[in-house]
Amino acid sequence: MKYPSLLLSSLLLVLAGCGGGGGGSGSGNSATANNGTGSTANGSTAAGSSTANGTTLGTTLTANTQAGQTMTCQAPSSASAAAGSALISADTPSADATRMFASGSTFQLAFTTNAPSADKVNWTVSDQLGNVAASGSFPVASGPVTSTLSCTSTLAGYFATAATLAANGGQLPEAGTRPTGIATFGVLPNLSGVVPAVTYAHQDEHRFGMQGENDNGPLLADLGISSTIDNRQLSTMEPNAANTFNPAANNLDPFYTSGQVMRLIRLDGIPAWASPTGAFEDDTNPPTSLSYYQNYMSRVGTESNTIRTTYFPNQSNNYYQVTWEPNQFWNDTDANFVALYQSVYQGIHSTDPHAVVMGPTDAFPSLTTTRLQRIASLGFGNYIDGISTHGYYDAGTSPSHPPERLATDPSPANAANALMNEIRNLRAEMVADYKPGMKLFQTEVGISYDLGSSYGPNYPTGNILYAQAAVVARTHIILLGEGVDQTYVFYGADYPGEVGYGTFFDLADAQGAFGATNISPKPAAMAVSALTHVLDGTNTLGPVNGTPSGVYAYSFQQLGNGSVITALWTHNNNVWSASTGFSATYSVPYSLAVDAPGTSGTVKVIDMMGNPLSMSYTNGTLTLNLTEAPVYVVSNNATVAKANVTTPAGYVAN
Repeated sequence: MKYPSLLLSSLLLVLAGCGGGGGGSGSGNSATANNGTGSTANGSTAAGSSTANGTTLGTTLTANTQAGQTMTCQAPSSASAAAGSALISADTPSADATRMFASGSTFQLAFTTNAPSADKVNWTVSDQLGNVAASGSFPVASGPVTSTLSCTSTLAGYFATAATLAANGGQLPEAGTRPTGIATFGVLPNLSGVVPAVTYAHQDEHRFGMQGENDNGPLLADLGISSTIDNRQLSTMEPNAANTFNPAANNLDPFYTSGQVMRLIRLDGIPAWASPTGAFEDDTNPPTSLSYYQNYMSRVGTESNTIRTTYFPNQSNNYYQVTWEPNQFWNDTDANFVALYQSVYQGIHSTDPHAVVMGPTDAFPSLTTTRLQRIASLGFGNYIDGISTHGYYDAGTSPSHPPERLATDPSPANAANALMNEIRNLRAEMVADYKPGMKLFQTEVGISYDLGSSYGPNYPTGNILYAQAAVVARTHIILLGEGVDQTYVFYGADYPGEVGYGTFFDLADAQGAFGATNISPKPAAMAVSALTHVLDGTNTLGPVNGTPSGVYAYSFQQLGNGSVITALWTHNNNVWSASTGFSATYSVPYSLAVDAPGTSGTVKVIDMMGNPLSMSYTNGTLTLNLTEAPVYVVSNNATVAKANVTTPAGYVAN
């Protein structure tokens, strides 16, 4: 539902502890990521080395510091703080309220203390695996004091600050849905020179949308989001009476007038006055008058065509989603379902020459497939231009229920419910019974915390947050790699009623709140940012052929016949559970063909958080050690890549 509205061994980023300054003297100090021995995810220490052809590259930051990827914080400045402060707290405030920062920019790391006596703050900044990126200490006077460090980072990703007072103890307090002990922020990837820029012939060649942050332009830009859902339901535009929606009036949310974020136009929802039930209904039945509904949709088409030509002149089409999870809401007959679509289709197309009417948007791709099969003979294909679905695939999409969980099940019936197989079956049905070349949009899938969990001072743990990020990234890679044209991330910040779907913490509300503005990123948000920075502006080539059981690989090519990008990871149910932990160290070797046999050279490999590294290949093959965190390989020989994939059924590249 969701109704309101690396550790790649060959790219291992174990961030070395940073040198702290003189805590007792008050003299200038700094904390900088260095390339000595580093703390691994489980707390042991390890030194690493760089090798050419894919054996373990290392467990220190050496490779990344050589590439200039570091985090540095300068000595703090101090000022008095408000009375009544907590014993110790921390924040990374940002002008745009995202707590995400551009690579290399200066940001403030502020600690507020209320020590009963003069003391010293010991602090660390760690990544999604608990590896220390920066650390240090500094003295503080008694009473309420704010000490602010100026920091910069060219290391990308999620970071969690922790701090305590040397003499008086304490830890960072719980805040909203964020647990005790951390304050989080993100650093955006800088992939210029790594992932070539692309030229979009049409704005709707972008591939990523999102629910939950519709008017938050800075956040959407940081995450690489190009589309959100804009409500044009009859229940929204005419809640109280007929003929009150005027398409010539200015009904548009001003946020969209920048033309930066496109609209997916949502149409489901019947107000009480137009419903046969006498109450609001989310398309449980057709409205009392389908002819009036068609008239209303013609007005929506008129308005949307004007909006597109005015604010989105480079967008080739308007996209309309007619129903929303009818598996949950629709209570009427299949014939009436088709009649509903007929009225919408004819109304929209009468006034919008660039309309793409989409549905049916069941919760699981498999449910969408079943519905399409069942109603094809009723002429449903005459009233639809594209297919939309939600992307849920399991009884609870969560760290413990990743999209590959059933892929290796010995029962074909069970394996069919793995996400990749659900999308393959959906595309096969589109080819069998519907128009050729139809677009396929996935307009909602989120990864919550495990079923039965609840927010608290010790939940979620860092391991759960890491696992959520990995599963979020893998889910959207699978969707795109199996031939989804656009995929929508769910959700912005945590909200009430369902635990953990947010990609951001709500820092103000213990159970989350819709429209939260005081937020900070989870690892999932920064994994999304890396994902979009790498894969937006691509066409799908498809799943890589011949991968061994438990290895997943999908290839893409940038628009304009550009670079090839292959996303890869492994998954093993035996090392991935809430009871034993979600492994960040399990790995398997895999060799990827990136060039012609007999050739050698280098490619770029990017980790789940967007940190790039050059790696060498020989005989046309790059050898990697894959973990549960996906990585992206940027290469140039498209001929080799295309010969090594299976194009999704019916997929048409831009």
